[in-house]
Amino acid sequence: MATFITVITSTEIARIFKISSPQDFESLALRLFQFQYRHNKVYHSFCNHLNIDSISVKKHGDIPFLPISFFKSHRVTTTDENTPFIFESSGTTGSVTSKHFITDISLYEKSFLKGFEQFYGPVENTCILALLPSYLERQNSSLVYMANRLIKMSKHQNSGFYLTDLSALKDTLQHLESKKTKSILIGVSFALLDFATQFPMKLSHCILMETGGMKGRRKEMIREELHSILKNAFGLAKIHSEYGMTELLSQAYSKGDGLFKAPPWMKVCIRDTEDPLSWQAPGKTGGINIIDLTNAYSCPFIATQDLGKMHSDGKFEVLGRFDHADVRGCNLMAL
Repeated sequence: MATFITVITSTEIARIFKISSPQDFESLALRLFQFQYRHNKVYHSFCNHLNIDSISVKKHGDIPFLPISFFKSHRVTTTDENTPFIFESSGTTGSVTSKHFITDISLYEKSFLKGFEQFYGPVENTCILALLPSYLERQNSSLVYMANRLIKMSKHQNSGFYLTDLSALKDTLQHLESKKTKSILIGVSFALLDFATQFPMKLSHCILMETGGMKGRRKEMIREELHSILKNAFGLAKIHSEYGMTELLSQAYSKGDGLFKAPPWMKVCIRDTEDPLSWQAPGKTGGINIIDLTNAYSCPFIATQDLGKMHSDGKFEVLGRFDHADVRGCNLMAL
């Protein structure tokens, strides 16, 4: 008989941010699978539909990954109680958005702070500039929530949201450059392109970080084209990127060339596009699957609609998105 995990303890949750080896990750991923199988009704039904039970899962490669589209059609959570936070994806009027029900917001705050500082150092040493909607405009955006908290934690007088005032952002950046102040400008792609067009300038002390997203404001373009325009406008050798989404509580970062690295509690796997239960070798293109251990109370095992490939050094690329015709195998995954 299977041994079910009826509760995840605070000690086990704390272990998420203390992972120091593949064995640590494997152990906690398997425990969270057991917890999910017992308490997440949507995930349990999904596993049963694939004829996978708790006994058959021996390693993280055996764990079923829930298609990310379920966050649009189902309440993906381990509790029937109301959750204090709900993050929601942006979308056009009338479109169906993803909803991520957040049981413990402190998990998200620890994840994005520890992840950010792992790649960029203490946030209080950096001025954080956001070309994003303000927190009051998009309180249900996980990205805006993260940016708002980082702005407050930085304690820098010039940190803030600048989406509605590009001229003020220009003046602020020129001031920060004159003071040689370390700064990070985080923005959605269309806003960074607008800023690059209106106010090109040489940046020597600022990291430019794009988070993706044209949202219909501009034509879609490949990463290389976007980064080339931004590098030329601001005299930068590299453009950084953040890879995250409403359905996750962790982010991966790229310091250039579109090569992302995940924090220790987040693992990226590449699935075969023809067989969603099989894996691709490093260097081969496939669908991006993610284990995000901080999703302990929603679902840590997500099959995204992004295409990518792994490299032998553990970094990964995001190459685009599936179109509807390419999402093979998802019909058999529908509940």
